[in-house]
Amino acid sequence: MPLVVFNTLSGMKEEFKPLRDNEVRIYVCGPTVYDYSHIGHARTYIVFDVIVRYLRYKGYKVKYIVNITDIEDKIIRRAKELGITPLELARKFEKEFFKDIERLGLVKADRYPRATEHIRDMIKVIEALMRKGYAYRVGNDVYFDVSKLKDYGKLSRQKVNSLKAGARVEIRRGKKSPLDFALWRGVSKDEPGWDSPWGKGRPGWHIECTVMAIKHLGEQIDLHGGGEDLIFPHHENEIAQSEAYSGKKPFAKYWLHTGLLMVKGEKMSKSLRNIISIREFIDKYGADTLRLLVLSSHYRSPIEFSEDKALQAKRSLIKLYGILERARLMVKFKEKGGKIEEVRERAKEFRREFEEAMNDDFNTPKALAALFRFSSYLESLIDKGYSGESIRVAYETVVWALKLLGFKMKYAKLSEERLASLLPLLIEIRGELRRRRVWDLADRIRDKLGEMGIALEDREDGTVWRYIPNLLTD
Repeated sequence: MPLVVFNTLSGMKEEFKPLRDNEVRIYVCGPTVYDYSHIGHARTYIVFDVIVRYLRYKGYKVKYIVNITDIEDKIIRRAKELGITPLELARKFEKEFFKDIERLGLVKADRYPRATEHIRDMIKVIEALMRKGYAYRVGNDVYFDVSKLKDYGKLSRQKVNSLKAGARVEIRRGKKSPLDFALWRGVSKDEPGWDSPWGKGRPGWHIECTVMAIKHLGEQIDLHGGGEDLIFPHHENEIAQSEAYSGKKPFAKYWLHTGLLMVKGEKMSKSLRNIISIREFIDKYGADTLRLLVLSSHYRSPIEFSEDKALQAKRSLIKLYGILERARLMVKFKEKGGKIEEVRERAKEFRREFEEAMNDDFNTPKALAALFRFSSYLESLIDKGYSGESIRVAYETVVWALKLLGFKMKYAKLSEERLASLLPLLIEIRGELRRRRVWDLADRIRDKLGEMGIALEDREDGTVWRYIPNLLTD
């Protein structure tokens, strides 16, 4: 099955074919660094982390860019509140962003370009747009003239006369249309700015991404991503100015957008004061719990966050990692041989099912469902006493899938030496005590093992053990 993706630009699934054979250029809108990133941001970062991992697994050479917006109105306002410079604020929260992505276990982008490092490039692009008649000056400001493009609105699939000025669309005197957006804004003496042909000022929000994408990936790219709240106006305006500047279409062949993370029906955002920071979540539940929570929903669907869902995801991971730890020890301490062909066939079937799900617009919920079914199969191999070699094949297959999805798999490991020498004997002794009806001592052994995270399950065919690991937050 070929890889297909849902392209926001066309509104349908399309077979993924990059502009250049075997090479994929990806640009994802990164953070505006004025505060700690929250788990709504993390959803987008995790989704594109998995997309990059999977494309590389498929054999593509991926160039991955995530920008840093380090000059913007929110940064300036917050810096004033704290009594520091906008640059000091931006560098502080840029560092915190990198700490968060390290804790999340994200693949590193090839570059994280800063907006302030590309001011001269932005001025040159704005000058070119003015020469071509796509932009006009009003005092010290420069605006993009939306009326010059017949296909403006093609990403959000709206007509110009039906569009209204909304979030982050500036309404100012002198503009020909409320939809015309700022490429350059003049600033007052006490505001940060850069010299330009139009006076001291700073770039508009949208021009930053156009310039950084073109600078580091070229005038046409394969995949552009971000949250669905960026479709209009940000990504719509990116397309307009990028294609007007280069004269090439499409600016981005595929547009992928993640659904919003909601809290009680509202978008998670700082303005609504309903945010949970990435660091706060990881400290409480662990990075892999957040990854599982995100990947359990399709990336285009909204996620309604709740404490119960976070706890459920954590419990699912604890069970899964407990199976892995049992398998790891059984591989080391059980004999080889026996029934391995059956396991290899089941592993092959699981890999096929997993890849079919991922090839269908990165359907991680379906891929995870297959993974959890196969992990239950792995557990049954342990319970039934299959050979260490058979368990190894299934164990390595589960680990393969988890690594491909970016899970860190950090949890407290059992001591192999202690377990190898004591656990089988303790289970045997406890079984004999139960047969002799010495319940108190049998229960003491069970309870002590429980303190180590080992749960015993008495069944008609004997006693089996489960491991319940503690998830590590880093």
